[in-house]
Amino acid sequence: MERYLRFLEKSRRYVWNPFTQMKDFFDQEPVIVERGEGVWLEDVRGRRYYDGVSSLWLNVHGHRVPELDRAIADQLGKIAHCTMLGQLNVPAVELAERLVEISPPGLNKVFYSDSGAEAVEIAIKMAYQFWQHMGHPEKRKFITMTGAYHGDTLGAVSVGAIDLYHRAYGALLFETVRVPYPYCYRCPLNQEPKTCGFACLHLLSQALEAHGGETAALIVEPEMQGAAGMIAMPDGFLREVRDLCTRWDVLMIADEVAVGFGRTGKMFACEHTGVSPDFLTCGKGLTGGYLPVAATLTTDRVYEAFLGEPWEEKTFYHGHSYTGNPLGCAAALANLDLFDETQLVDRVQKNEAYLRKRLQKLIDHPHVGDIRIKGMMVGIELVADRATKEPFPARRLMGAAVCRKARDEGMIIRPLGDVVVFMPPLATPEGDLEAMTDILIRAVEEGAVS
Repeated sequence: MERYLRFLEKSRRYVWNPFTQMKDFFDQEPVIVERGEGVWLEDVRGRRYYDGVSSLWLNVHGHRVPELDRAIADQLGKIAHCTMLGQLNVPAVELAERLVEISPPGLNKVFYSDSGAEAVEIAIKMAYQFWQHMGHPEKRKFITMTGAYHGDTLGAVSVGAIDLYHRAYGALLFETVRVPYPYCYRCPLNQEPKTCGFACLHLLSQALEAHGGETAALIVEPEMQGAAGMIAMPDGFLREVRDLCTRWDVLMIADEVAVGFGRTGKMFACEHTGVSPDFLTCGKGLTGGYLPVAATLTTDRVYEAFLGEPWEEKTFYHGHSYTGNPLGCAAALANLDLFDETQLVDRVQKNEAYLRKRLQKLIDHPHVGDIRIKGMMVGIELVADRATKEPFPARRLMGAAVCRKARDEGMIIRPLGDVVVFMPPLATPEGDLEAMTDILIRAVEEGAVS
C-alpha cells in the first residue's frame, strides 16, 4: 500500500491523463499498472485485472507475447530507429509489402505515421492536395458523419462530429458537410430499423448531389462507429456509400484504426462488403498493441498525382520523426505472422457467436436498451426506460458506475457515456472470455439501477 500511495502522490503532482477530468480522478483510487501477462494487467499493489478494453482497443494477442517480444529484441540488435526522410529501412519495406497483400484490392502504397489520428490527418491532406494536382482546386470540402471520431489532431477533429470532444476547438477547424450515420436504435430520421440505414443513404445522396463537385473526400468508420457508442452499420450500407462516392468522383477514406486487424471478424472491416476505398487508415492493432505505428494506404491513382520534378512542388511535404520506426515495424510483422499461425480472424468470428449467446442474458434487463456486437466489439447501451429509450440523466454517470463495478470484480473496462464497452484482446482464451463476460453481466445487473 505504501508503494501505491507513493506513485499516487507522484501522479497527482506531475501527470495529466488523456480524456480524464482530473478534478476528482485521484479520489477514485486509480489503477497504476506495473506489468501484464496474457489478458491480465497487474497493478503496483499486486492486484490483477482482466484487460477488458484491450488497453484502449489495440491489444491483439495479449501482453508479453514471446513472439512479439523476441521480434523487438532481435530488431534492437540491429537498429532501433533511423529516419525515412530520403531513405528506407528493412522492416518498413517488408511491412509495406505485407500490408498491401492483406488490404482491399487497389491499395498499393503505404505512408507511415505514429498514431491513428496522424494516419487520418495524412489521408485528409493527401485527398486535398490530390485534387489540386489534378486541376480541380474547387474540390476542397469533406463529408463526414454524425457521431464520427477520427482522432485529436486538428484535421482529424475537423472531420469529427462528437460535440463533447470537438466543440471547444470550433474556431480552429475547417467546415465540413455532415450527414447522418445510421444509428438505427436511435434513428435520427425517426425511421424503423429496417429502413433507417437507407434513409440515411438518401440524405448522403442529396449531399453529394449538392456538393459532390466541390468535395474532395468522404470519411467513414466502416461497419462499427466506435467512440460514438459502438454503433453498428446496417448490412450493405458501406457498399452503397462506396458506389455513391464513385458516382460523384469523391475519394473515400475508410478509417479502420479501431475496426482493422481482425476486430470485426475480418482482417479489415471493408471486407464485409467487398469495398475498396481510396484511402485506408490503420493503427492500434497493427503492432499487436505493442508500439505506436500507424499507416495510411492509398491507390496508385493518388500516388501518381504527386509525382513530378522537384521544382513542380508536387511532393507530399509531411512526415514525423518516428515515421516507419524499425522496432514498431518489426513488431507489426511478427503480429501479422501470429495472425496467420493462429488463424485468429476465424477465432474472432467464433468468439462473436459466443458473445452474442452469452450476452442474451442481458437482453431483458430493464436498463439495457440495446446490445451491439461486431466481431469482438461490444456496446451495451444503458437507458432509464426500455420502452421509451429515455436515457439516464447525464449526472448519474451510469456507464461509469457499471465500469467501476466491473473493476471491483476484477476487470478494466471503459464507458462511452452510458454505453458500456467490452473489447477484450482478440486472442482471449475461451475460459477467460467466459470469466470476463460473467463479470460484465454482473456489473450491468448490479450496477445499472434506477
